[in-house]
Amino acid sequence: MSLRAALHLGRALRHRNYRLFFIGQGISVIGTWVTRFATSWLAYTMTGSPLILGLVTFCNNAPTPLIAPIAGVLIDRWNRRRVILLTQLAALLQSATLAVFALTDSMTVGHLLVLGAIQGVINGFDLPARQSFLRETIEDPAHLPNAIALNSSMVNLGKMIGPVIAAILVGLVGEGWCFAIDAASYLAVIAAVLAMRITPRPRAARSGKRVHTELADGVRYVRSVPLVRSVLILLATTSVLTGGYTSLLPVVATRTLGGDEHTLGILMGAAGIGALAGALFLASRTTVVGFGTLIGRTLFVLGASLAALELAWSIWIAVPLLFIIGLTLMIQMAATNSIVQTIVDHDKLGRVMSLYAVAFAGGMPIGALLEGALASRIGAIHTLAVAGAGCMIAALVFRRALPGLRALTRPLYVRLGLLGEESA
Repeated sequence: MSLRAALHLGRALRHRNYRLFFIGQGISVIGTWVTRFATSWLAYTMTGSPLILGLVTFCNNAPTPLIAPIAGVLIDRWNRRRVILLTQLAALLQSATLAVFALTDSMTVGHLLVLGAIQGVINGFDLPARQSFLRETIEDPAHLPNAIALNSSMVNLGKMIGPVIAAILVGLVGEGWCFAIDAASYLAVIAAVLAMRITPRPRAARSGKRVHTELADGVRYVRSVPLVRSVLILLATTSVLTGGYTSLLPVVATRTLGGDEHTLGILMGAAGIGALAGALFLASRTTVVGFGTLIGRTLFVLGASLAALELAWSIWIAVPLLFIIGLTLMIQMAATNSIVQTIVDHDKLGRVMSLYAVAFAGGMPIGALLEGALASRIGAIHTLAVAGAGCMIAALVFRRALPGLRALTRPLYVRLGLLGEESA
């Protein structure tokens, strides 16, 4: 890659505030994935149960979609920067508590479930706050899609590095130090946010409406923008269907492939590399135009790859499939995020991003719980194949509806100056 191409790929990093945010989050995300690996491995080694794995994932994610819609309304009223500082401090304390229980050999499944639920509550505020705050770190709106894609790249670089570090740490010093490192990593985000120089956004006049009324206004707004409504519904569907895929990987690593924690680290790392590749691909794009078609195609390939895991009797087959799964899942999530953040009105962004959080995080606990129960009956590999078939069906339905969505969205794209030679 030439220097010019590299500069173009990272053009959002020219903005100081975004650069600080990118670095701080990058360190924290590695810690987050270290903890996710350690939590899954600890739950599985303690119980050997796919159902418990699904239940732990459920508790980690279920509170987020319940809290996020109300949080989105409040975040549109509050200072988003302060909200992020408070959520990072709360997450630090949660990870530190996990570390204390693990290092003192007093950890139980109950601790994992309760502390996971607490993290889910924290994420209910943190997710919409961080996603809507991202726009405030970019002075040039033209660089926003690139910032979103780079953010996804950073998250998935952490997803790739974190499990590898965790696999080494678990083998050498145990899960407790994984949680301790995660707790320390939140200090990087706190320091980065404090160092930013943010121009205060104009405070919207208080409407006097109740929280539930403003939330209903946000839902009505989403319903009035067909493309936003459709990609959020599709993301929620994908989230349910793929919600159990990461929680079932310990079962695939040990029972299907006959491996250990290092095998799990390789599988999660392959998915992380794929996701990073997908995010970098989106970072090279200069417009969100054409993302609808891209979402439909990648979802179909995602489903086919999940189904193809039926043939993964060897790690040499599983790793390329996990790479494709990570690639396609990331493209759908990041492309949906880019569409929403680019075309949604700023005064409603917190509420709409909270609905994005519901779509993204809401399906995961449901999918993890259902697929964990199903895997206990038919096996993890067969369960993932069922989920893959569902993804392919959803992709075909979306692609059939796409011409109509394209026609309805064209006037909005023209008004925003987005429509070029590509079709919406």
